[in-house]
This record gives sequence, structure tokens and C-alpha cells, in this order.
Amino acid sequence: MGRSFTTVDREDIQLVAGSIYLTSRLIRASEPEMFVRMATMKKIMAVATLALLILLSMSAMASTGRYDQQIQQAVSQKIQEAKQLQSVKASVEDGIVTLTGTVDLYQDKLDAAKKVRKLANVNGVRNQIMVAGETLPDGQLQQKLAKKLASDRVGYFDNAFNYLALSVKEGVVSVSGAKYSDVGRDSALAIIARTPGVKDVVSEVKVLPVSNFDDDLRIRTARVIYGDSVLGRYATDPVDPIRIVVENGHVTLYGTVQSTMDKNIAGIRAGSVPGAFSVENKLVVN
Repeated sequence: MGRSFTTVDREDIQLVAGSIYLTSRLIRASEPEMFVRMATMKKIMAVATLALLILLSMSAMASTGRYDQQIQQAVSQKIQEAKQLQSVKASVEDGIVTLTGTVDLYQDKLDAAKKVRKLANVNGVRNQIMVAGETLPDGQLQQKLAKKLASDRVGYFDNAFNYLALSVKEGVVSVSGAKYSDVGRDSALAIIARTPGVKDVVSEVKVLPVSNFDDDLRIRTARVIYGDSVLGRYATDPVDPIRIVVENGHVTLYGTVQSTMDKNIAGIRAGSVPGAFSVENKLVVN
């Protein structure tokens, strides 16, 4: 007699189950060998990667340092050509130039690094030059710089729209404030760098953002302040005007005035200008 459908079905299931069991045993038996091979391959790959990195690093170092002698000669020639750099020395390692020695002016120190950076194959400059020129008392140097900077932008459109604050300690000049443009900022920093007695410069001068809205607000604020019958006299002194700094719609007044009344009037006039988000009166009564 033939097998019933139910009997055949059960036998097939048992056969399939037995095959799955044997297959799983075979896979498990080969797992240790497979894992060993995989672990071995991982080790080989790790060693190969490390070796490649070492070779690349050695190649990069060799490539970097192979121009050192050429750079040294070029730097030495540049130093010899500049009269103000005769006391400067240079050393080169892996394309990095280290400058030492002394100069008379802080600007000379900046120029030395600038000359070297332009040379071929130079990867960087460590500027360790000391400024050993004239030494002035801090108070005297600060007054000297303040006077020079006050007249820096006289005659230019932005003269009344700039503000700088100075401090000097042991010949190190710290300067902060806001300039209408990068031209004004660079001009001020150049004046400081070329002044005898300056040993170092810390600059926190920011350049105000370009804005038609701010420009319009500057002009309208200047008109109401300098058009006032009391404050008009400050327009006649371009070296020491009421300074109007505008940044993103916010107005700040700087400078010196002769009386508390003048200060208050200036604040009131600036506050009356439509469009200003805020007005801060930092005028100092002299």
C-alpha cells in the first residue's frame, strides 16, 4: 500500500530537519578555522597599513626637508639685502624657518617674516626676533601714538566714524576699537608698527560690516549732531571729533566733550534719529 499523505509529509519534515542539523554541525565545525583565517587576515592588513603609513611619513619628511639647504641660502640672501635686518639670523628645519636676532622697529620684525614667507618651499615661519630699538616710558609712548592715530584719517570720509582705544605696558601696545574699513585698520596698525619704542602689538581692532543701512544712519546721525547749535563747534576739530560708530543699526558715541551738557545733548540728538535700534553714549567729559 502506498503511504498516506500525512505519513509522507512527516518523513519529509524529518529528512529536512536532519539535513539542517548536519549542515549546522558542519558549519560549526569549520567556524574556528574560519575565525582564525579572518583574524590572521586582519593582522596582516593592520601590519600592511602601518607599514604604508610609516613609508608615507618618511617620504613626506624626506620631501619636506630636502629643500632646507636651498631655503637657508635664499633666506640668508634676503637678510643680507635688507640693511635693517643685518642682526637677524635664520635656521631651517623641514621647511620651517626660525628667525632670531634683533631689529630697531617692530615693523622690521614684521617685514622680515613677510620676506621669508614669499620664498619658495617655505612651509612656515617662527618669528622670534626681538625689537631692541629705542625704549620709551609707557605713558610717553601712549601719548605719542594717540596723537599720531588721531590725525590718521583726517580729510577722509570715515574720519568721524572710527574709534580706537590704546594701552601700553612695557612697550607692548594693545589696541582695540572699530574701523569703518580694513584700509583704516591697516593704516592705524602700520603707524603703530613704525613708531620707535613699540616692542610688540596686540590688535583687537574690528572692521565694521559693510551696510547701506548703517551708512545712511551714520550720515543722518552726523547731521543732527554737528548741525546742532551747541555741538557744531566739534565739527571744526577733525582731530578730536565726536566719533559716531554704527554697527548693525546700533549707534555708539565716543570721544571727548567740554561739558556734561554737551554729552547729554549729543545723546539726545543721536537718539532722535529714526532707524537706530539703540544709542549708547560713551562720550567723556574733559
